Amino acid sequence: MPVRTDSDGEAPAGEAPGSAAAEVPGEKPGRAAAGRYFNRELSWLAFNDRVLAEASNETYPLLERLRFLSISGSNLDEFMMIRVAGLVGQLQRGIRTPSIDGLAPAQQLAAIRERVLALHREQRQVWSQLRTRLAEEGIHVADEERLGQAAYDWLRRHFIEDVMPVLTPQAIDPAHPFPFVANGGLGVLFTLRRESDGETMEAMVLLPPALPRFLRVPGDEAIYISVESLVRRFAHHLFPGFAITGDCVFRVIRDSDIEIEEEAEDLVRTFRSAIQRRRRGQVIQLELEDVSDPDDAQLLREELGLRDALVVESEWLVGIAGLAAVVEEDRPDLKFAPYAPRYPERILEHDGDCFSAIRAKDIVIHHPYESFEVVVDFLRQAAADPDVVAIKQTLYRAGNQSPVIAALIAAAEAGKSVTAVVEIKARFDEEQNLLWAGQLERAGVQVIYGFVDWKTHAKVSLVVRREEGRLRTYCHFGTGNYHPTNARIYTDLSFFTADPAFGRDAARLFNFVTGYVEPRAPERLVIAPVAMREKLYELIDAEIAQARVGKPAAIWAKLNSLTDRGLIDRLYAASAAGVDIQLVVRGICSLRPGIPGLSETIRVKSIIGRFLEHSRIWAFAAGYRMPSQRARVFISSADGMGRNLDRRVEVLLPVLNRTVHDQVLQQVLLANLLDTEQSWQCLPDGTYRRMAPGDHPFNCHRYFMTNPSLSGRGGAAEVAGVPKLALRRGAT
Repeated sequence: MPVRTDSDGEAPAGEAPGSAAAEVPGEKPGRAAAGRYFNRELSWLAFNDRVLAEASNETYPLLERLRFLSISGSNLDEFMMIRVAGLVGQLQRGIRTPSIDGLAPAQQLAAIRERVLALHREQRQVWSQLRTRLAEEGIHVADEERLGQAAYDWLRRHFIEDVMPVLTPQAIDPAHPFPFVANGGLGVLFTLRRESDGETMEAMVLLPPALPRFLRVPGDEAIYISVESLVRRFAHHLFPGFAITGDCVFRVIRDSDIEIEEEAEDLVRTFRSAIQRRRRGQVIQLELEDVSDPDDAQLLREELGLRDALVVESEWLVGIAGLAAVVEEDRPDLKFAPYAPRYPERILEHDGDCFSAIRAKDIVIHHPYESFEVVVDFLRQAAADPDVVAIKQTLYRAGNQSPVIAALIAAAEAGKSVTAVVEIKARFDEEQNLLWAGQLERAGVQVIYGFVDWKTHAKVSLVVRREEGRLRTYCHFGTGNYHPTNARIYTDLSFFTADPAFGRDAARLFNFVTGYVEPRAPERLVIAPVAMREKLYELIDAEIAQARVGKPAAIWAKLNSLTDRGLIDRLYAASAAGVDIQLVVRGICSLRPGIPGLSETIRVKSIIGRFLEHSRIWAFAAGYRMPSQRARVFISSADGMGRNLDRRVEVLLPVLNRTVHDQVLQQVLLANLLDTEQSWQCLPDGTYRRMAPGDHPFNCHRYFMTNPSLSGRGGAAEVAGVPKLALRRGAT
């Protein structure tokens, strides 16, 4: 199950060059104005609050609510591994660089830990409620009272035959030092008394990750027993001749950030070594469950070297993310109705020939409502087409079973020139990407690893095809990764074009990454870190100019995160000039909306629902009332963060085709602004309030699931039409 943060986990750091705020009158240079920004980390925790709130959403099926609970746990684990670990590292190195809101690392950690402990308490409360509700539906989790004799006997056999052989009990004494516990490691510490002489000792059983976290007892009734409960119940088989007088279940979270020196001579070798070091990072959090022996808990604290670590105690369950296994129970009545993405009719009108359809007209595919298979088919057709001479592809996250990788391998084996830019710095996908890179190289693909100090985050495919004695370039640009699994859950846009100007710019982008040839005067694309920051500033400033002469001025944007100080200050300046600003920011938002004299024309909302909002869109009124066909509309791979603008290779591209423009602005972006059923409004104090559905409730996910897209509809749109959205009605 994908982690629903899409965080990439950048470690906390000072603002990058180019992201400094404009000077605030009356303040010392470099000091953020009080009350001007939200803290990034606390804003993220507020986002996870909203995710957790969906676990209590009575309109969702029960197992979907459990899924949201597990996602909130997975999100929090990653936050501790990366963000909190980064702050701890700053504190230990004596770094005092304040955050955007002026808090030093120690101050941030204090506030974060208070909120994290509260989140854990809230998760436990939600789990208690869901556990009861699940039992009412015949799904019993960690409920050993439900076990009859037959179930008990089966569990005992299973433990002896299938679990015990992979366990390694280890005594803890001078001859057996405290064992290493890997990141995410789950174990049980036992206090034992030898029956022969009454001597006491400590022993540990670490639970291998290969063991399933929850075991379903055979039978019609769904009974799930956690692996740690199983070990505790049958521990006497592991320790014959001993009485068990106490035990303690624990789980460890370690620092998982990877730091690479800029002078690394071999990036691949360096990353392989760094991945190994990650497993041994400093302990950041220790979770304890149902401690029956306080001495066991104290031993863990001492032996794990808990310097600046958070200790979380739970009476029922550690590692709430593990409940994802229970979500897989075969109970369709307790899950969302299955949804099958549409295959765009525009492609089918061309007998499935992607090149013919793209050559006729630009097209945008809206995932997950429209199938990611279009992207895969584009590459498969390129691999099999004898007229295709070259394919170039960026790969940030591709998943562990990738038809995209298979298509590139097939193309190389067919004798085509294939180049793959594989980003091995993609957080938590480093190891998988190294494996893909090896397979691609063995097939004859030219693999490029990009820059040492920048990540290549742009999502671009380029196919060069020989047609009528000339070469034509076809391009795909995405707001999301080439990841088939995530494309069924994440909302993203795939833009296809045969526009020669886009093709030339895409070639310039690849030359930039592969040969460090900085693109000069691109015709269509705006590329970070070369020019995207300046372009966004220019577009915002143009709206300020329109407002000052009394013309309609508005900015609509949809982002996953907004934390860059320079960009936020530019939006504040636009608000001061009277520009109407509507922002849909799913996760972190450091901008304070609705502050008189600062941001009173800015509204911020967050959408949390069945699908993970992930597309990045900007729209600028350009002197016309929104939504307008004359608005300037862009899609991007980049969020509003310093890392995206200054330390990553990203693309921002204009939407020029009329039909695609209407779809992105008046369908996708407008529907997000109109949504009331899944939306949370950001208040001036940084809290979020769930929006009331109102007289005209509107759910943007439901709208997209039940209505065709404009560009994907093809000629059928002229027959059936596509429902129009109205800004002021709030309904179709």
